[in-house]
Amino acid sequence: MTDQIRPRPGIMDIALYEGGAAHVAGITDAVKLSSNENPFGPSEKAKEAYLRAVHQLHRYPSTDHARLRQAIGDTHGLDPAQIICGVGSDEIIGLLCHAYAGPGDEVVFTEHGFLMYRIYTQATGATPVSVKERERTTDVDAILAACGPAARLVFLANPNNPTGTMIGLAEIERLAKGLPGGAILVLDGAYAEYVEAYDGGAELATRLPNVFMTRTFSKIYGLGGLRIGWGYGPKAIIDVLNRIRGPFNLSTAQMEAAEAAVRDRDHVDRCRAENTRMRAWLAEALAEKGVPSDTSTANFILARFADEAEAVACDAFLQSQGLIVRRVAGYGLPNCLRITVGDEASCRRIAHAIGQFKAQR
Repeated sequence: MTDQIRPRPGIMDIALYEGGAAHVAGITDAVKLSSNENPFGPSEKAKEAYLRAVHQLHRYPSTDHARLRQAIGDTHGLDPAQIICGVGSDEIIGLLCHAYAGPGDEVVFTEHGFLMYRIYTQATGATPVSVKERERTTDVDAILAACGPAARLVFLANPNNPTGTMIGLAEIERLAKGLPGGAILVLDGAYAEYVEAYDGGAELATRLPNVFMTRTFSKIYGLGGLRIGWGYGPKAIIDVLNRIRGPFNLSTAQMEAAEAAVRDRDHVDRCRAENTRMRAWLAEALAEKGVPSDTSTANFILARFADEAEAVACDAFLQSQGLIVRRVAGYGLPNCLRITVGDEASCRRIAHAIGQFKAQR
């Protein structure tokens, strides 16, 4: 009987998403640098707001996220009516795919882009289209060439994960204006806050009818454990997404913590400044040891090794030292390791360990 119960065609072709490892067997005090988490954690104000929410656990949360949307709008100078909130920016990406793509449609993304773009595309029955990058950086002309009349969504992470590279707003606008009429450009700004004076594409999403922006509280805000994200764009797109969004997709505790976090600009500024300082230090330290990386604009570095064998061997050595980083072969980068920029002690420790590894080669 059970062999007659089958998923829709294509579902079993989806490769399971694997998050960054969090533990090393036999080591109790491992340093986790595999998931691009903020080493300084959330704002104290966000923690306090989360604790206060315990008194409302018996109440259903707001269905319209009005206070959180207002806080986001106040902070970024955006119209709250054009904001939607979700369980991480992942949920917003999923809603976009379910609302705008299906069998016969194409969803376009770069070859080293976030793995969930492909997964959500396959889940809707649409066709994923992977576009080559130029030295691990988005190639706008290649994307435009790949967008035929069936293109419905184009996902662009800027800065990109796991490469850490990004392109300028003028190139993004050129891309948006060159897309087929029925396609939406989705700017994934998960790491936008790490770039000084960068709006993540908000101005373009305000001005252009085919641009949508997603953001998250999981990175610089240090709230990855709560899973909160948001999207911003044309009111017509927001109206479509709200029709398929679950009515209680965010809890009161999530919303209270996120509202406090987004209003605490001092914490964000401190985290950005420290990340910028240690990111530059770590990139230089690794380069001196013969491990290059592209200029990163996020909170991680993509360390490049001679080949896959060396990357795997380095990863194993780091684990033996209680240091967890991310292998990114699944992103088409088998000779690389993605290393989160941690606090100063973590950065110095991993640079020293990689130096030890290289000295043994």
